[in-house]
Amino acid sequence: MSTETETDLRVLQVATSNRSFFQQQVEVLEARGVECETLIVPRPRESGRGPREYLSFYLQTLGRGLEDFDLVHANYGLIGPLALAQPTRPVVLTLWGSDMMGPRWLKHVSRVTARASDAVIVPSKPLSRVLDVPHEYVPFGVDTELFEPMDRDAARERVGWPTDEQSVLFPYDPDRPVKNFELAERVVSRVPNATLRTVSGVPYERMPEYMSASDALLVTSEYESGPMTVCEAAACNLPVVSRDVGFVTDVLDGIEPSAIADTEDELVEALTNVLGSEKRSNGRTRMNRDLDRLGQELVRVYQKVLN
Repeated sequence: MSTETETDLRVLQVATSNRSFFQQQVEVLEARGVECETLIVPRPRESGRGPREYLSFYLQTLGRGLEDFDLVHANYGLIGPLALAQPTRPVVLTLWGSDMMGPRWLKHVSRVTARASDAVIVPSKPLSRVLDVPHEYVPFGVDTELFEPMDRDAARERVGWPTDEQSVLFPYDPDRPVKNFELAERVVSRVPNATLRTVSGVPYERMPEYMSASDALLVTSEYESGPMTVCEAAACNLPVVSRDVGFVTDVLDGIEPSAIADTEDELVEALTNVLGSEKRSNGRTRMNRDLDRLGQELVRVYQKVLN
């Protein structure tokens, strides 16, 4: 990650959740001299967030004076109206994808917010194709210093997996319906000598170990805004078999062995072929999502808005 100071901007970053790719965005901006203050809408333990939580968040944060900031960066369509409700600073909106692929009301809110924002950023080409307002294409970055290939047997020893099996990684909580764990189970059960390994809730810094310990990553989700895990797998040279969701098609373009399929039979065939090759992918050499580029592009958008 670059540590070159390029600007003395001060930006208020507002988001609905502190996802790993969002944290990396803030870190790379700060490495370039952008001073960031981050505000996350709180989520009550006993229930989800509703209008009361968003109103309270606005009154306690964005409702105060923003003279110390040059602009507000709203991350996710649903947070956009709160950022726009303050009239004194320009608003940059980054759509994450799920805000444009979720319920109709959320799509509507995101589109209206995008039209009213001073600049709009999208992280994927599929999202760019469905957004009907001017915008900038800035893909999320991947920490290629963290996500890098390591010896498979050594990685399996570190995570406690046997070395004599073909492990298929499902990197999500099986209880999340949108991730479609039942389909992943059916697919892997039909592939000879394959074992499905679910990994969730582990420290983010350990995910490269699990990816290096695996023979393939399997994504069976109903829909995705990314998924970033496909980018991270590519950086580790881990072959991917995925349904055509999110920006998977863009990420896997030219990466071999990997495959995109949709039906159960197609996924079985694709996974069988990928595991049968017994090769790591060429993903790392095909990737163009480094964090330095992300920071450079975001600073360019900020300066464009302010100028």
